[in-house]
Formats: sequence, C-alpha cells, structure tokens
Amino acid sequence: MNNMQFQHYVASLLILLSSLAQATSAPANIASPIRPLEAQAPAAKLASEVLAHFHYKKVPLDDATSSKIFDNYLKSIDGEKIFLLQSDIDNFTKARTKLDDAIQKEDLTVVFAMYNIYQQRMAERIQYAKSLLGKGFDFTQKESHQFTREKAPWAKNVDEINDIWRKRVKNDWLRLKLAGKDEKSIVETLNKRYDAYLNSIKRVKSDDVFQIFMDAYGRAIDPHTNYFGVRAAEDFNISMKLSLVGIGAILLEKDEYTTIRELVVGGPAALSGKLKPGDRIIGVGQGANSVPVDVTGWRLDDTVDLIRGAEDSVVVLDVLPVEAGPDAQHKRIQLVRKKINVEQQAAKKSIIDVKNGETTRRVGVIALPVFYQDFGARQKGDKEFKSATRDVSRLLEELKKEKVEAVILDLRNNGGGSLDEAIELTGLFIDKGPVVQERDAKGKVQIDSDNNAGVAWSGPLGVMINRGSASASEIFAAAIQDYGRGVIIGEQSFGKGTVQSVVDMDKLVSNDAPKFGQVKLTIAQFFRVNGGTTQLKGVTPDISMPTMSDPDEMGESSLENALPWAQIKPANYAPVSTIKPYLPELNANYQARIKKNKEFQFLIEDIAEITALRKKNMISLNEAERRKEREQQEARLAAREKAEGGAAKKPRVQDDGLQANERNLDEDIALQNERKNSKDILLNEAANILADQVKLFISNPKLGMMQPAVSK
Repeated sequence: MNNMQFQHYVASLLILLSSLAQATSAPANIASPIRPLEAQAPAAKLASEVLAHFHYKKVPLDDATSSKIFDNYLKSIDGEKIFLLQSDIDNFTKARTKLDDAIQKEDLTVVFAMYNIYQQRMAERIQYAKSLLGKGFDFTQKESHQFTREKAPWAKNVDEINDIWRKRVKNDWLRLKLAGKDEKSIVETLNKRYDAYLNSIKRVKSDDVFQIFMDAYGRAIDPHTNYFGVRAAEDFNISMKLSLVGIGAILLEKDEYTTIRELVVGGPAALSGKLKPGDRIIGVGQGANSVPVDVTGWRLDDTVDLIRGAEDSVVVLDVLPVEAGPDAQHKRIQLVRKKINVEQQAAKKSIIDVKNGETTRRVGVIALPVFYQDFGARQKGDKEFKSATRDVSRLLEELKKEKVEAVILDLRNNGGGSLDEAIELTGLFIDKGPVVQERDAKGKVQIDSDNNAGVAWSGPLGVMINRGSASASEIFAAAIQDYGRGVIIGEQSFGKGTVQSVVDMDKLVSNDAPKFGQVKLTIAQFFRVNGGTTQLKGVTPDISMPTMSDPDEMGESSLENALPWAQIKPANYAPVSTIKPYLPELNANYQARIKKNKEFQFLIEDIAEITALRKKNMISLNEAERRKEREQQEARLAAREKAEGGAAKKPRVQDDGLQANERNLDEDIALQNERKNSKDILLNEAANILADQVKLFISNPKLGMMQPAVSK
C-alpha cells in the first residue's frame, strides 16, 4: 500500500469510527479522545527496525503480522468481551491488515481511534451498571452468570451486552448481600466502585495506549518480546536492582487519595516518626521551600513519580492524617530522599524442624522471589552490589551456623530475572562446570559455566518449583536436576526457555532525554546441559505435588507464537551424584505420608473443587442456591478447623464481596498477613521429603558426594 492509499484508508476508517461513536450518545463524563504523542510513531518505527535486525525469530512486519497484532490488541483491551459489540469488531476488522502500515508510515491514528471507541463502550457499560442500582434484583430467579468470557462470542447487540452486565452487577450485589451487607450499604459500595471505574477511564493517557499497542506487536512475534515506555523501563530496573530513591513508603490508591499502606523500616518516612499507615498524601513539593502540588485524584504512578527523586534531595509532603476528616487541618512534612532497598523481593530464610522417626531434623528454607542483580552498581565496581547469589550465600552461612541438615531453595512463583545470577547461584551447589547452553539466531551455541571452585552448601538439597517458576528459575532447577545434585519438588514449571535482552532506543539514536523507551526482545534459546530445552516443557519435578494451576491457561504452552521445543548436543559435564535410584523410596514415603495428612487431603479436595468450578465457568444468581453453597462451605471449613485444632478455632474468612481498596486498611493488612502467615502445607511436606533425604544420605555416604563446603 502506498502512502496516498494508506492516508485515504485512514481517513475513511476515521469517518466510519466517528459515525459509530455518534450512533450512541456518549456518557457526559467520558474522557476526551486520546491521541498519539509526537514521539510515539517514530518510536514504533524504530522498534520495528530493532526487532527486524536483532530478534531470534525473523518475523517480517507484513499483513500476517498485522493480523496477529490486531488480535493481541483486542485481547489486551477487552479480553473478556464485556465492552465491545460484534458490530464494533466488524468495523475494526478493516484495520486487521493495516497495522503494519501504521507502524511503517508512522501514523498511529487508527490504533488510537480503535481505543477511543473501546473507551466509549466501557463508559457506556459502566453507566448502565450504575443505572441498575436503583432498581434492585430478583434473587429468586433461576439464572447463572458466566464469570469468564474470553472464549465466548462477542455480544451481537446492546440488549445482549446489557444482559451480560445485568448479571455481573447482580452477582456483585449478591456477593455483598451474602456477606451481610444491607441494601443501602450495597448500593453505596457499588456506586463508589463503578464511579472509580469511570474515573479510571478518564485517567488513561496516550502512553498507556501506546504501551498496550506495542506489547501487542511484541507478542505477535513471541510471548516475551515487550516494549517498555520510559516509566515502565524505570520500574523494570527497580525490580532487578531491588532499590530505588524515595521516602520508603508503600503506597496505594484509596478513595481518590494516595494512601500510605506501610512504612519501610529504616527509610526516611519511618525514621521521621511523622507518618503512619493510613495517612493520605494530598500534595507533593520539590525542595525545602516549595509549594506542594495537589495530587488528590491523581493516578498512583503519577504521584509516585513526584515523590521519587535524586538521592539526598528534599521532598515536601502535604498530609491528611489517618484519623482526620477530609476538611481537617493538614500537616506539612519535609523528608530527605534516600536509597531504599525493596526487601519484599529479597531472599529470606527460615527453619523447619521435622520429626523424622525418633529424630528431629532441621531443614533450612531459602525463599527467592526473583533473580535480582544491581547491574549498574556491579559495573561501577561497587563491592556491596545487590545480588540474589550474594544474599543466598550469606543465608547459607547463617543456616550452617544454625546446624541445619538440609536446605530447600523455594523458587515457587519466581518468574526469573538475571541469567548471570542463575549461573552463579547454581555454582553455590556444584563445583566448576557448565550450567546452561544458549543458541543464537545463527545457530551458534555458547556454554555458560560456573568457574568458581568449591561449593557453599554440600549437603542434601531440594528445589521447589511450580507453574509460576520460569526462565532463570528453570535454568537453576534444570542444572540441579541434571547434575543429580538435589531433588526437584512441586509441579511442572512454566516452560520459558528463551533469552531476552533490552535495547535502549534512546541510546541507539543518541536522544538527549528518554522519550522512545526500550524494547525487550528474544535473542537466543536456552538449553540444559543434557541437551534438552526448558522451552514449552519446562522442568518436570522428581516428586510431583498437587497444583491449582490450569496448564491450558498458564505456562508457555498456553501462549501464542511460542518457540517450539528443541534439542542440541549435551555439554561436557559430569553429574556430581544421583538421587535417581532413591526417588522411588522418597516418593513412596511422601505418598504414604500425605494419605494420613488431613491438611494435605483438604488441599487436594480444594483443588478438585476449584478445577470443577473453572470448567463449569458458571455461578448461580439464585440467592437460596448461593446461601446453601455458602453454608455448606462454612460447615466444611468449621469441620476442618475442628479436625486441625479444636472447635474453639475461628472458621476461615469467607468471601466479603469487597475489592482490596474497599476494605478498611487495617482489615486489609490483617487479611493479607493472615494469608502470608497461614500454614504452607506444600513447603512443610517438602521439608519432610528433605528429612527423608538426610536419612538416605547418612545411610548411603556416596549419595550426593560433594566437595567439602567452602564459602564463595
């Protein structure tokens, strides 16, 4: 398509979309149409060139790719098919094979026009939802609500989509009613909730739409190619180095206010003694004598941007105390920004004492949520740079002093991170040797090895994985398994066997300030030292545990455009030991134990129930039926509590019908802490498996024979 044809097409489509928008009266409080910013179209074009030259999988930007971008874009904005109509989709379809032209010709008008129609439809649906609150519902009717609509067809007309929304609102109402709320409270809660949805529409920015579109483009090539706008790039860097410069407060958005949820120990906010959870930040100023900018009603990320800044600079906060009403006197607080460590994602240790026959064995646990590394600090030669491997090494030394006999590395829901960290972490448990192989787009294979002599832990080792364990987690678990170094426990991992690299497009074209963002693209594929890849298949555990994950909905195999499984030659490596001959015994002990473990059997029952509900994908809107289900659930939970510890124990909390930001802050934190501190049945059983492994190591000295433990 030449440029004149494309411009003619854009003009005709815009006329069509405009007439479509005018066919229904737009809600009065809908936001103004969102338009592309000047830098976005050239950024998209530059990204396409980066992907064409450097991506592992050579995919031309043509009509076929455009069609995939189109589908991904629609799925991103309305994946549940609850806003747009079939007629909208029919009209959008004219753009299906034109998005490649939009990128190449640096004209994103069509992309934003589609989003504006979606935004209008969203506002219309929410306004309709609000209109239902004054009418009430008949809960004696026999009808059901389909709570997941991803695979459903688009609604044919307004009547059909209104009925979908009637059932959604009815379900929201019924959940609150079953939780004991009266009609007045229900209407107030839902009105407030739907108003928040409408406000969120008005706060969508051009950058948000561009981010969605570019991610749709990336996923048209492979599932792990992404675009990072300037803000997203900063957040990614924070997640890798586990530090930022700010005041040390965890914030949330509640009732149009930026609210303090938690203070970071040792941070400026906590040390000041002037702030506490629940305080609302209503203004932010830069510098000691500044006048704070009113941030009431702002998006949380915009407020956070103002609060963050250069280290040792001054930020002024205008604060409404937690106990004060909206018209109460504010207090002005001046803080000096400092480097804050994001400890929630750092490695942590604990110890589980396990009764193993007549012996009590101490099993150390190290939970690692992400493979983090402060790349910048390491490059600058900072000897104290933040690193997952350094932290785990330190924790292992502490566990050895505490006389543990075995160690579990808990990588459940660890989505990966630094490849270097995965290699170096493996080196804490094996002596020198290859850890992972990489094959680039030209077929060249590189072997990444641990070159440091000695090990930090030579004793029995277990690695816990689940469907959320991906990438670097799989590299580590696969290496431990291939070397026979430890037992892998849990469920099949995610199956991400690809290598990504980040290209800073602003550096590429020497921009003075960030405006184009970054592209994270796949550049190679991982292979185990045994020659297989973790791609699609992931790591299969030696001992399998029950899972709530749906493999059809989660994991690499569920994603479109995923690379296929492959195999190459094994690396030259020698297993340090093998536990394979002993796995049947470990597994038999495990199976025998869980049959007698009531909590474990309860978990299996819960998983079966969740699986059945997921397949059913329907929930009754009849109050009598729902009350009966709730009573049965309460009776079952009460029986479990009695079996676990006596009738005096309080039954577990049932659904309260509220969203997180609708609860009282203290209640929400208490609920979160209750979940965080609840018994981890799978981890406890993994500790039992490791206790059995210790027993095997004692009776079979050659099992797991390693070099003497030395610090690394």
